[in-house]
Amino acid sequence: MALLIFVVVGTGCGATAVREDAARKAAEGFHAAVGDRDAARACGLLAPATREDLEHSAGEGCSKAIMSARIRSAGAVGHIDVYGDQARVVFAHDTVFLSAFSAGWRITAAGCHPRGERPYQCELRGD
Repeated sequence: MALLIFVVVGTGCGATAVREDAARKAAEGFHAAVGDRDAARACGLLAPATREDLEHSAGEGCSKAIMSARIRSAGAVGHIDVYGDQARVVFAHDTVFLSAFSAGWRITAAGCHPRGERPYQCELRGD
């Protein structure tokens, strides 16, 4: 009986680790793309609503708008939280929120900074 419980718990933890790793890679990939000024790759990692909001608020296509956004270097990953199809990757200088889509994890908000008891303030976000 104890072995069965261990296997079930161990499998669940492994699945979480895989999801955390995938979310981390997407968030790091986004920051690498922005840092490399690879607008096409950065835009490809945005969730559809986030991309639409960016284009609408900037009044231009994603490729130009993403390069104008105030997304600074993220620094090292501090921790990752995954809750179902939502994730948060906390870097030293940024927090990135993601959602799982059929194509993988996509950025729903970036350039986010905590404000105490209030919601995060984010440079990029989708409604």
